[in-house]
Amino acid sequence: MTSDWHQLEVGIIPDCTISVTLFALAMNMVVKAAEPECRGPLSKSGVRQPPIRAFMDDLTVTTAAPGARWILQGLESIMAWACMSFKPAKSRSLVLKKGKVTDKFRFRLGEHKIPSVTEKPVKSLGKVFNCSLNDRGSIKATSAESGLPGRFKAWVYQHGILPRILWPLLIYEVPMTVVEGFEQRVSSYLRRWLGLPRSLSNIGLYGKTNKLRLPFSSVREEFIVARAREHLQYSGSRDAKVSGAGIVVRTGRKWRAADAVQQAETRLKHKAILGTVAQGRARLGSRAAARYDSASGRERQRLVQEEVRASVEEERTSRAVAMRQQGAWMNWEQAMERSVTWKDIWQWNPQRIKFLIQGIGTLEHILSSCSKALGEGRYRWRNDQVLKSIAEAISKGIKGRRHTQATAKTIHFVKEGQRPEKTPRNRSAGLLPTARDWVMSVDLERQLKIPPHITQTRLRPDIILVSEATKQLVLLELTVPWEERMEEAQERKREKYQELVEDCRRNRWKTRCMPVEVGSPGFASHSLSKAYGTLGITGANRRRAIGNNVEAAEKASRWLWLKRGEQWGQ
Repeated sequence: MTSDWHQLEVGIIPDCTISVTLFALAMNMVVKAAEPECRGPLSKSGVRQPPIRAFMDDLTVTTAAPGARWILQGLESIMAWACMSFKPAKSRSLVLKKGKVTDKFRFRLGEHKIPSVTEKPVKSLGKVFNCSLNDRGSIKATSAESGLPGRFKAWVYQHGILPRILWPLLIYEVPMTVVEGFEQRVSSYLRRWLGLPRSLSNIGLYGKTNKLRLPFSSVREEFIVARAREHLQYSGSRDAKVSGAGIVVRTGRKWRAADAVQQAETRLKHKAILGTVAQGRARLGSRAAARYDSASGRERQRLVQEEVRASVEEERTSRAVAMRQQGAWMNWEQAMERSVTWKDIWQWNPQRIKFLIQGIGTLEHILSSCSKALGEGRYRWRNDQVLKSIAEAISKGIKGRRHTQATAKTIHFVKEGQRPEKTPRNRSAGLLPTARDWVMSVDLERQLKIPPHITQTRLRPDIILVSEATKQLVLLELTVPWEERMEEAQERKREKYQELVEDCRRNRWKTRCMPVEVGSPGFASHSLSKAYGTLGITGANRRRAIGNNVEAAEKASRWLWLKRGEQWGQ
């Protein structure tokens, strides 16, 4: 059904998509009709800006003082012709003479006077405009309003306070020194809430390449990225008036957004020249990365912002190298990264996070180098706790693989001009699916020996997997060292069992020896992940198994730490 025609005199029709467009067209016609009354201001770059800028029904007029009266008169007459009117009480005027605010010149709309910013400051998009022409007072007010009281917790900071702080830091001209002061204050509260030492640096709280990563964002880092994004928006704007105006993002003398963006672009151009390089053990071309020279628009801005963020992280890493204790994780080449999620923070005891962070640099002697603890069997007890966890994961893998068979690897040839067909991923890869009669023995509560029909030896591996049908033997040797000595433990154990492996192979047994390490504070080594993959425990099962292993090591080490002054066995 179609209703009768209705005459609309004020406002916009609700739920009408074309009404907004018609209003914008009408306002654009009004603005263009008033522009010939006066020219706009001339920027330092030599580009003359338009005298009137409009956003829906809000107008901003910038011109010389005599020209402002002319353009206001023109706007008033055009608005009267369009059956519209201004609201002088909601308008503001600001007159600058030789860089200073003056109230000598006043403006009117009809019979009503327009209040000046000196009389009535105005707030637009969260930013306060007053006669001071600086943001110091607003910055102090913002700091007082978001004063970070002690009742706020870490989650509230990350998801509530941080976005609240970033917006004022973006709209005001805040120097880097003020931002660093904000971060110092935030860091002090985070240390208090988490029960961490006051001497802990910001690298441990905000580092994204640390071995232990916490889910907190740095105010300084987010400020740098936001300011770099602002510079890119101005310089890369499609509006020639904006891109050619030479707008400078002011952030003080300590750090400049333009220099950071230029450095990031230079690094991206250098990476484009180098091309794709291999990372780790992944084959060349396995990771697709966007190239700066072929990107455009938003994609190019995103790459620049990521590079700016990476430069901040590199700065943290360079500072961590100079720290002997708090930067000790820089020498943990074989240890895997460990991330603490918000779910972990809600579920864990507060002392657990404190133990993990303290274990990075200050607990080495008690957890791995104490001769008394070694003689009393404390380290052996911890080794057994981790060994139980690994044996349980392998036992589940054996039970889950008994009903599957390993598929033979075949080569699919492709004719010239044809494309290879996508083959499903082989999920049964590994040693466990190759046999159904695996028998696992673990060196717990009784002395473990290799079956005599395989070979004669006095060595006692921690875990033995035997398949009589396929004549396969797998040896696993666990070590719970300090993370810095993982590689040393790997080489020592591999050399220790090298002769045993050769003897078993001479007896026609397919033998594998896989030394694995789990760090005493609770960080797994890459050898543990590789061992699970070799056995055929992959995906979510491997992640779950490694998580249980590091948790067992962490709990046992924390118990040793708590009982360090007591007699063992009581």
